[in-house]
Amino acid sequence: MAGQGSGGNVLAALCSFFIPGLGQLLQGRLLMAILQFILAGALWFFLMGWVIHLWSIIDAARYKPSS
Repeated sequence: MAGQGSGGNVLAALCSFFIPGLGQLLQGRLLMAILQFILAGALWFFLMGWVIHLWSIIDAARYKPSS
């Protein structure tokens, strides 16, 4: 995938909008995807999952692969 602002990052952010961590998984960042998915799921029980959900979307959109 290309850098920040690329079509790949937009697609990843859209995926994370629906399922937290899915965009990170699309970008090949398995550990971050698992972390965000589990945290969002756990925190939705306390009505705070939206914080992780929003973090997941922003993280996927701003991701720059190290080259």
